[in-house]
Amino acid sequence: MSSTDLPESSTAAAPLPLVSAVRVAEGEQLRTVSLPGLTLNVRSRPPAQQGLPPALYVHGLGGSSQNWSALMPLLDGVVDSEALDLPGFGDSPPPDDGNYSVTGHARAVIRHLDAAGRGPVHLFGNSLGGAVSTRVAAVRPDLVRTLTLVSPALPELRVQKTAIPTGLLAIPGVASLFAKLSRDWTAEQRTRGVTGLCYGDPGRVSEEGFRAAVEEMERRLELPYFWDAMTRSARGIVDAYTLGGQHGLWKQAERVLAPTLLVYGGRDQLVSFRMARKASAAFRDSRLLALPDAGHVAMMEYPEEVAEAFLGLVQTHAPLSAHPPAQAASPAEATAHADPHTETHTETRS
Repeated sequence: MSSTDLPESSTAAAPLPLVSAVRVAEGEQLRTVSLPGLTLNVRSRPPAQQGLPPALYVHGLGGSSQNWSALMPLLDGVVDSEALDLPGFGDSPPPDDGNYSVTGHARAVIRHLDAAGRGPVHLFGNSLGGAVSTRVAAVRPDLVRTLTLVSPALPELRVQKTAIPTGLLAIPGVASLFAKLSRDWTAEQRTRGVTGLCYGDPGRVSEEGFRAAVEEMERRLELPYFWDAMTRSARGIVDAYTLGGQHGLWKQAERVLAPTLLVYGGRDQLVSFRMARKASAAFRDSRLLALPDAGHVAMMEYPEEVAEAFLGLVQTHAPLSAHPPAQAASPAEATAHADPHTETHTETRS
């Protein structure tokens, strides 16, 4: 079957990177941070004023720091924003040790924050980045002021059918097989598949934004480590799902002390909306923003609503935001996730 014969549902199921409209949005700056065995690309916005509390944004599987470019300017004057490309994604090269596990990514975030001395931060995470941020908040509470999770990839017993193709990447050989089967797909087809999978309404992507996303797709598919980073990171999520005991992600969610904002989309095809109720019960000090028409990347589809909910979180917990919340976990541990479909609303739980 040629690429032109592929049905829309086939391309929509393709587990490929979600890209944003532009490489560098107006007002953004890029820099490279070099750490032993690790190089990270960091996207930032010059703070509107000195003394603002820092914020750090962590993207999802196949994404990049660009995924936060719609949200960050809405928080100018409130936080000092930085978004990083996880190792092997965006403009960050693979880690020297090849560790793409959730713990490996969490270690990269922790090392960056420790080296920069930016903690405690308002920590944001989407999808894989939500699992990573949950782990960071659990093992290093001194680094986290508040936690905002957009469709966090926390373990589900009953995975949605639309999420299965992404999970299959974790199986050895599947990524190479998929690469062969999809070799005739154009970057435009792949990009339409990704937006169809990740957006509640793909029509919210402008024509200009879509063309820029196609160009970014072409660039990233040329990277020699692209499929390896995707495969190993997907495997890392699956491994984290099967980890039990005190190191399980749900157990770690219960240990998070930071005030937490949970954002779930009613049209999310990768993280089930029903998980919102479980997450609200797991995080001890949480509030829920339910967006019935949003997909997997609410911060890209509905950045104004996410920004407003975050501002409400900060205003409610202003005293907590000014100080580090509790003592860090031991170094060994630090290295070693309701159904309100009817309307957009927030719920607060303390």
